[in-house]
Amino acid sequence: MKIVIMGTGGLGGYYGALLARSGHEVHFVARGHHLQAICEKGLQVRSVHGGFLVRPARATDNPAGVGEADLVLFTTKAYQTEEAVELVKPVLGPETVIVPLQNGVDAADRIGSLLGMERLLGGMTWISAAVEAPGVIGQYSSFRRIVIGELDGRSTRRIERVRDVLAGTGVNVEVSRNISEVLWTKFAFISSVSAMGCLTRVSLRDYRTIEESYEVLKEVIGEIVAVAKAKGVGVGLAPDILQNTLATIGASDGKIKPSMQRDAEAGRVSELESMIGIVVRLGREMGVPTPVMRFAYAVLKPGQLLAGKR
Repeated sequence: MKIVIMGTGGLGGYYGALLARSGHEVHFVARGHHLQAICEKGLQVRSVHGGFLVRPARATDNPAGVGEADLVLFTTKAYQTEEAVELVKPVLGPETVIVPLQNGVDAADRIGSLLGMERLLGGMTWISAAVEAPGVIGQYSSFRRIVIGELDGRSTRRIERVRDVLAGTGVNVEVSRNISEVLWTKFAFISSVSAMGCLTRVSLRDYRTIEESYEVLKEVIGEIVAVAKAKGVGVGLAPDILQNTLATIGASDGKIKPSMQRDAEAGRVSELESMIGIVVRLGREMGVPTPVMRFAYAVLKPGQLLAGKR
C-alpha cells in the first residue's frame, strides 16, 4: 500500500516507520532539519518495543510529486490541519482513504469539509511519542492503540483493509461501530489533563493528589461530558465516564505531560483551540455552561497569541 504520513512528528513518525518496516511504500511529509536528517540518515526509532532504522526513507516537504496514495494518515498538530489539507490534495485519487489521528474531536469534520467526507474514516490513537532530535523518534508507552471506524457506523471493506494494514505493524488496532463515542471518551481524558496541566504547569501526579485541584479536574471532565451529551454523542457514552476518566488519569504515568502542556511551557503554539476552545464554543452554541474551561481558555489564550507572533 502507498501511504502518506501527513506530519512526521512523534505520532506520525512512529506509525509511519512501523508501516515502512512492514514493507509498505511510505512517504513522510516533514520540514526543516527534521526532513534533512531523514533524507540523509533515515528515520531512527527509539522505542520501548525495540529500536530500528528506516533507511532509506522517502521524505519530502511537498507531496505533490508522490503520486496517488492509497492511505493518508493525518498526524499534524490540529492547528496545522488546513495548511496540510492544501498540501495533500495532489496525492488524492478516487479511492484514497484519509484517517486523522489528531487530538480533538473535530478533525474528520474539518478535513472532510475541504476534501469530501466520503474519503474520511474516524480515527483515534493512544500513544506517547515525540521527536527527540532531527530524524529521531522516541516512543515511550507500553500502549500503542488505534481505533478506527466509518463515521456512519457501517462495516466496509475499506475499514477492514486499513485495519489489517495497521495491525500488521504489531500495533493494537480496533474497529468501532460508533467512532464518535470513542473520540469523545478519549477527549474527556486528554482535554481535561491538557487544561489542568497548562494551568498548573506541573506533572499529572503533582495535581491529581491535591484535593482542590482534583475537584476542579472533576468539574472539567463534567463540562466536557455535558457538551458531548448536548451534541447528541452522550447517548452511547458510558454512564460512569467521569469515574472511568478519573481512573484512567489515576492509572497513568504521573510523569507524563500532554503534548499541549509541553508546547505551552516551551512557549510554542499549542492545540488550545482544538483541546479547550472547542468545548467553550460548543457549550456557548448549545447553552451548556463551561465556566472552568472558559477560565482556562481565557488564561491560556494570551500566551498562545504571543507564541504565534514569534
